[in-house]
Amino acid sequence: MSRGERLLQDLYGTTKRASSFYDNQMLHYLNERMIEFIARQDMVYISTADTGGNCDASFRAGSPGFIRVLDEKTLMYPEYMGNGVMASLGNILENPHIGLLFIDFFEDQIGLHVNGKASIMENGELSTLNLTEKMMNEILESEGNRPKRWVLIKVDEAYIHCSKHIPKLQRLDKEIEWGTDDEKQKGGDYFKAKQSPNHKNV
Repeated sequence: MSRGERLLQDLYGTTKRASSFYDNQMLHYLNERMIEFIARQDMVYISTADTGGNCDASFRAGSPGFIRVLDEKTLMYPEYMGNGVMASLGNILENPHIGLLFIDFFEDQIGLHVNGKASIMENGELSTLNLTEKMMNEILESEGNRPKRWVLIKVDEAYIHCSKHIPKLQRLDKEIEWGTDDEKQKGGDYFKAKQSPNHKNV
């Protein structure tokens, strides 16, 4: 619990409710149900911050189970080709704290928060994780050479995100070219940033 949480719980009179949540819903590891949930997910929202506290929220997606749980305290996900900015990885390099939010929009309309500490691993370092031969073969078969590197996360907290405001969505087929650098498939200049005044001149 952060100092800010404690102060606001006292201020707004939610200490008892919060204590019940901490006691009944928050774990410091991934239980079996959480592991099964993560294995079904094909997207996750991540949050990072640099040492100055400047935050960045981002989105990651892949085939179902692209985020792999190595054990109850460890998970990892691949970093595919992006825009080259490396905002999330740059933050992780400065400040390892990371938050992940998994949301199931399609079946159970429920979410899972996972907070922890992240580190960057190059492809050649996977062998240092002592993964089983089965898991290594599965990674090679499903990912091929798409990952540029990996993010390894040590879990500090795992807890539910309630379902009441999560909409139910319908999944539609879409062909995805993983790792493509094609501007059209990446969205091009959808927000017309190139045509907008440069912020330095505003």
